[in-house]
Amino acid sequence: MIKPLLIEIGVEELPAIPLLKELKNIEKKYADILEKNSLLCEFEFYYTPRRLVLWHREFKVCQDDSSEEFFGAPLEMAYKEGKPTPAAEGFAKKCGVSIDEIGSALKGGKEVLYFKKELKGKPSIELMGTIIETWIKSLDFGKSMRWGSLNESFIRPIRWVNVLFGDELVDVELFGIKSSKQTFVHRISNFNSLQISGAKEYFELLKDGGVTLFPEIRRENILSNFSTLEKENSITIERDEDLLNEVVAITEHPTAILGSFDEEFLKLPPEVIITSMKEHQRYFPVFKDGKLINKFVVVSNAFTDDFSKVIEGNERVLRPRLSDALFFYNNDLKKGLSTDGLEKVVFMNGLGTVADKIEREKKIANTLFEIYRPNGSSKETLERAVSLAKADLMSEMVYEFTELQGLMGYYYAKEAGESEEVAIAIKEQYLPNGEESELPSTPMSAIVAMSLKLDTLIGLFSINQIPTGSRDPFALRRAVNGLIRITKEHNFEFDIVKTLALLSKDYAEFEISKLEAFFLERLRQYFKVNPSIVEAVLASGERELLSLGKKIEALEAMVNSEGFSESFSTFKRVANITKDIDMSSEFRVDVNLFEEKAEDVLFARYSEVSSLKYNSYEEELDALLALKPELDKFFEDVMVNTEDEKVRNNRKSLVASIYKSILKIADIKEVSI
Repeated sequence: MIKPLLIEIGVEELPAIPLLKELKNIEKKYADILEKNSLLCEFEFYYTPRRLVLWHREFKVCQDDSSEEFFGAPLEMAYKEGKPTPAAEGFAKKCGVSIDEIGSALKGGKEVLYFKKELKGKPSIELMGTIIETWIKSLDFGKSMRWGSLNESFIRPIRWVNVLFGDELVDVELFGIKSSKQTFVHRISNFNSLQISGAKEYFELLKDGGVTLFPEIRRENILSNFSTLEKENSITIERDEDLLNEVVAITEHPTAILGSFDEEFLKLPPEVIITSMKEHQRYFPVFKDGKLINKFVVVSNAFTDDFSKVIEGNERVLRPRLSDALFFYNNDLKKGLSTDGLEKVVFMNGLGTVADKIEREKKIANTLFEIYRPNGSSKETLERAVSLAKADLMSEMVYEFTELQGLMGYYYAKEAGESEEVAIAIKEQYLPNGEESELPSTPMSAIVAMSLKLDTLIGLFSINQIPTGSRDPFALRRAVNGLIRITKEHNFEFDIVKTLALLSKDYAEFEISKLEAFFLERLRQYFKVNPSIVEAVLASGERELLSLGKKIEALEAMVNSEGFSESFSTFKRVANITKDIDMSSEFRVDVNLFEEKAEDVLFARYSEVSSLKYNSYEEELDALLALKPELDKFFEDVMVNTEDEKVRNNRKSLVASIYKSILKIADIKEVSI
């Protein structure tokens, strides 16, 4: 038998960000608890800022009956002279029955003690309280709080619990709150609790009371409002997904409305206005003909037909924030772009101040400049960019909006008459700052960004601040990912071993091999391919990032090509023959020692393949693997380990020469297919 089940946990307003972070786990955690209680079935999860809701259209009234089998000691050990031994008595006690109820069964070819216990399913209503409490306490929102006299904590105080099984109220107590047939609608509609008789009335009551329970419908309503406002006002509203998710989470009856601010604030850089609106007010910026205009969109939670007061209130709140921003901006422009004061700002204990960091970055930038020699750029321009890159940290604007560091430096540099090249390098120094982030747009910007990341990496490793487990407080993993992406984008060769050794000379002595290993571990995570492909390329000894990437791509293409598995078996045999040979040796093949035609044919084909120039590693690898027919014939007709030592070594040298050519790209035997 089945019945509908409604579970509603009423809370004080949930903070959006913690809720959204845990959102992906909420349903899984509940499903796992149901499964452990043998009650897993389909359900839906909904949320608003004031409630967490689980809805089962069909839920079992009772667990299914089940059985549990117990196997014990062999009969020869369980009974001696017809009498039960302690082994048998212990088994009976474990099963909770008398010795007379114990039977036997065959297991592993032996007759052993056996008992099958029939388990009658428990009524679901008896398990409901434990299931709900276990689920609620499993949710991890980060920080939690206590209220009243409770010792237990949750993200926000729980104010009501509503559990209906069919039309029956389930007796549940959670954080001192007992379940009742009541719920709350939108506060503007009715501030008091409302009684309900069943699930049908519950959903109707919320809808009529201004609560849009389903998050997806709230999202659709907001986007529909956006489209209407855009059409009516000939504007474009930025659809920031993170911000959209947030306003969906903090509203029960969302309505998007259009507000405005004074045009004088458009003197500010657009990013300042947008950041101020998004971070402090959760407003969506508005554009016309690609330019930011003095309008904004706020998603109101008011349950009303007249939004004039809502618009007026939001405009009034925004004005002082933009006034402060304009004040900071004008003050910063008066002071100009200066690094004065950075010598007093500590970067990290053991690594000095931010001023010290700038000097280290200069040295790295100069070294990279000598290596890459970017066209059209000068070392003086590069030094100027690095010198001013952190200057905006002393600005009032960045003190207020830390996320604008670099960007404000760009605007202040332009106002100060610095070159566009310097300004852009300052702006892009922190790129990439995420997996999908843009990359530095010029070679100059790329070197500045690389210098910042390399100093942070080498510096922190030199003072033993190395990420452990999932902890990475200084985002060093992201820094390595950024270096991989930058070098690929700008075609900068970067040998992990040589470059790190060169740059590390100006730091306290440390085990540089740990930093190299850290780079390689990030490489393994960066390339979304069969992990053994990355291992095969690394086993070749290659440590230059550009070449590593190209070789990994080439090997992946080969591994995924038709017929690779057949070629693989042949070259695995080649690898096995050469496993005891020093592959760093120079191999000489004497054609005068050939005794079989297959030796001549293989050597001739290999000589032809190895003498050619290739446009890519994939093309070269394809040519080497195309030696399969000649190798197969060689293995069929030739005994490599012949008794004649000279002939044997000559044949091994031929095979080793072929594998050494492949090994320049990858150690193919490491591939798992």
